[in-house]
Amino acid sequence: MLMLTGQNLTLDQMKQVLYRKEKVGASEKSLEAVQKSREAVERIVSERRVVYGINTGFGKFSDVLINPEDVGELQLNLIRSHACGIGEPFPEMVSKAMVLLRANALLKGYSGVRPIVIEKLLELVNTEINPVIPQQGSLGASGDLAPLSHLALVLIGEGEVFYKGNQMDSLQALQIEGIEPIKLQAKEGLALINGTQAMTAMGVVGYLEAEQLAYESELIASMTMEGLNGIIDAFAEEVHIARGYKQQIDTAARIRRYLSDSLLTSMQGEVRVQDAYSLRCIPQVHGASWQVLDYVKEKLEIEMNAATDNPLIFDEGENVISGGNFHGQPIAFAMDFMKVAMAELANISERRIERLVNPQLNDLPAFLSPEPGLQSGAMIMQYAAAALVSENKTLAHPASVDSIPSSANQEDHVSMGTIAARHAYQIIQNARRVIAIELICAMQAVEIRGVEKMATQTKKFYEKGRELVPSITKDRVFSKDIEKAAEGLKSSDFLRQIHQLDNVK
Repeated sequence: MLMLTGQNLTLDQMKQVLYRKEKVGASEKSLEAVQKSREAVERIVSERRVVYGINTGFGKFSDVLINPEDVGELQLNLIRSHACGIGEPFPEMVSKAMVLLRANALLKGYSGVRPIVIEKLLELVNTEINPVIPQQGSLGASGDLAPLSHLALVLIGEGEVFYKGNQMDSLQALQIEGIEPIKLQAKEGLALINGTQAMTAMGVVGYLEAEQLAYESELIASMTMEGLNGIIDAFAEEVHIARGYKQQIDTAARIRRYLSDSLLTSMQGEVRVQDAYSLRCIPQVHGASWQVLDYVKEKLEIEMNAATDNPLIFDEGENVISGGNFHGQPIAFAMDFMKVAMAELANISERRIERLVNPQLNDLPAFLSPEPGLQSGAMIMQYAAAALVSENKTLAHPASVDSIPSSANQEDHVSMGTIAARHAYQIIQNARRVIAIELICAMQAVEIRGVEKMATQTKKFYEKGRELVPSITKDRVFSKDIEKAAEGLKSSDFLRQIHQLDNVK
């Protein structure tokens, strides 16, 4: 069981909970800090001290005082009124991540909730009761108010959830699992919704998928190198050390390892003197995307362990400070950066697809067709890839440069970080399909060259790919092949079955 502390949750641990369904719990020490914070809130209420979010209204209503007997109703009204999410729901895995991250943030002990609130959140994670949370409607400050309100509804027995493959009223799922809804008390509604967990959860799931796809793209690019008799000299270690970027050096090293015993690659001057950039510059381009992913990982792991609500309670209630940790700017920037990095992996992949299918750029059958002219082969697969990379270019426009004032101009600058995270996820899905098309074309090309001449590692990948997509012996509906290949690449076990990622890194 993973014990949360609010301090040291990692992406690898998130992967275990989301993909391996590891159970979660809360450390006793952290719960003690939560209880002290809660006692501070109760003292504030009993002493009738005026503190934002505890006995005042919210946003522009922060100057409106609330009677002590109404503070519970205040929290309930907050959740119901702020549940204004619209559009399709987040994927279930993102919803689960959101619940887990909110619990971890509250465990830091700055939020003033009762321990039972955190315990209920962890029960949702462990029983796979995932709130139905519409994707649209968040400005990314004051946190992800609308999405997190839909999450909070489930704790009080309202709203809807995904449970065992069905979408149902939350109260029904809670009753099946024997979980009692809670009645919110002072500050608890605000503590649940004033944070960045929607954009961070979307970012976490997007990053985990992006990381796997980045590794797979290198294996597929290596297979393309074989299909085009690519020049291996460009991957020589000294070339990349001479520039100095670690991620570029590492990418080149992995590709050298994949192709170490290939009989299909060439040396300078054997077939041609130089390759096109989409082959020759794989370490430079892919390596730069890895630089971005490393940056994104760092920011996500900070935010996963951050106190992002408002106000925050310090010194056992003696110091309650209204700040702006709910502002999603750091994650907005990271998500916009990830959008560009993954769009570029798709861009260079599409250019390699073009080199695989264009008879003016290689000595393979035109469009890898078994009967050029009579059969079109992979011609329109390249069209589809081109459409996806062009769509990515529009999605890659930075969301974080936009801001619209809200709450009567009290909240006059917002991050749009959740939009950035959602668009990043869309780009990753598009990029996977582009790279799936490259896989299909590369497999066809190496078949023509001679599978028996492939490197050991790429041949294993080829064999796994052929379990998903058969050889092109005649024209068929390739849309189904693209989706099967993309689904295979998304599988968390796909890359692991070929080799251990630890050996790749």
